[in-house]
Amino acid sequence: MEVNPLLEAEQLALKKQKIFRQSRTRYLARAALASMFIGFGVIVAFKTGNFFYLEHSPFTYPMAAITFGAAIILIAYGGGDLFTGNTFYFTFAALRKKMNWSEVVKMWIYSYSGNILGATAFAFLIFTTGLFDDSSVNSFLLSVTEKKMNDPTSELFFRAILCNWLVCMAFFIPMALKGDGPKMFAMILFVFCFFISGYEHSIANMCTFAIALVLNHPGTISAAGVIHNLIPVTIGNMIGGSLMMGWMYHYANKPFFSDEEKL
Repeated sequence: MEVNPLLEAEQLALKKQKIFRQSRTRYLARAALASMFIGFGVIVAFKTGNFFYLEHSPFTYPMAAITFGAAIILIAYGGGDLFTGNTFYFTFAALRKKMNWSEVVKMWIYSYSGNILGATAFAFLIFTTGLFDDSSVNSFLLSVTEKKMNDPTSELFFRAILCNWLVCMAFFIPMALKGDGPKMFAMILFVFCFFISGYEHSIANMCTFAIALVLNHPGTISAAGVIHNLIPVTIGNMIGGSLMMGWMYHYANKPFFSDEEKL
């Protein structure tokens, strides 16, 4: 039987809604798990990339991008709840009148808040390990963080739109594939594309910034820099997920769903 990924996305949204209604604390915990999973991806990506960064190698970003794919596998199979993906799932379900908008907004707030909690907790755990204390290990991470905190607001905003459009596709396209192998390959490929392109992901940035702030960092990395980045990036991510994915797929496929519901 052929799988319709749009119906799969809708069912996933309703499953998340059920968890939210049963226990907001559990929903918050799932969101915290998601950003912790991204934290694992951030660590492996920047530690891998750092070997090449120190040698001024052109393979710095490609190697970091490949290894960052671990994060999406952990989220997809580990059961985390990511704000950026929810902008797509919940918008689509709401446009299909399967969810109401007031609850959608509440669930977005909870998932974003949980992602912040998870990023903060993961940064604390990394700080206690001492794995990034040496400047020869954290230079790539701090370099990328510094740039992200000082890039122009408009550029961050449009990069964020493209980012979540692509990242939502990384979760959406594999829904139509059979077997875990093809699904994981597609996810890693899409995440590689987002990372290597230089787009901006609010939750990945959140985790990166939290880790950078607990390390010995220069004055150009600050709480003000976090706000400067995360506000336009979060709004851009919402547009990428809600408009480019949720609304676009609903609009483009409305005749299909109308015919199906008449049967």
